[in-house]
Amino acid sequence: MEGAAGLLGWLEATPLAAAMRGSTWMYPIVEIFHITGFAILVGSVALFDLRVLGFARALPVQALARHLLPWAVASLGLIVPAGLMMFSAHPHDFAGNPVFQLKLSLIALAGLNAAWFHLGVYRGAASWNTQVAAPPLARVQAAASLAIWIAVICCGRLLAYT
Repeated sequence: MEGAAGLLGWLEATPLAAAMRGSTWMYPIVEIFHITGFAILVGSVALFDLRVLGFARALPVQALARHLLPWAVASLGLIVPAGLMMFSAHPHDFAGNPVFQLKLSLIALAGLNAAWFHLGVYRGAASWNTQVAAPPLARVQAAASLAIWIAVICCGRLLAYT
């Protein structure tokens, strides 16, 4: 635990962290980038999950995945750096905050769910690409994905109040 505390102390003492705390506008601007990235990520994921759940069955699942996945991955280029910058401003507060810990755990769970989906049931997507219901496991994973990402958003908003 001492190692983690030392790392958090080092991070809090960086010029970036000082700038994030000291500037009136830097933190809110960085937060806008973070939220924009999340909107792109969750929007892409939600559209795909809704298709897997059976909405817009005329849209080919595989084509939709090829279109949306690059957007979701690219959004991480906004989310991760902005999140790290915001974390650097108050690392001890965030690291000890149960809501922040839950948010990170949910993001990890969402990633595991997505990996399980893409390495598992999605491999057979050609058989349910259009006009056919996705297998039950795929629908369960899509519903779980939506629920997890909604919970992540809720945690993100609650961080402002905890």
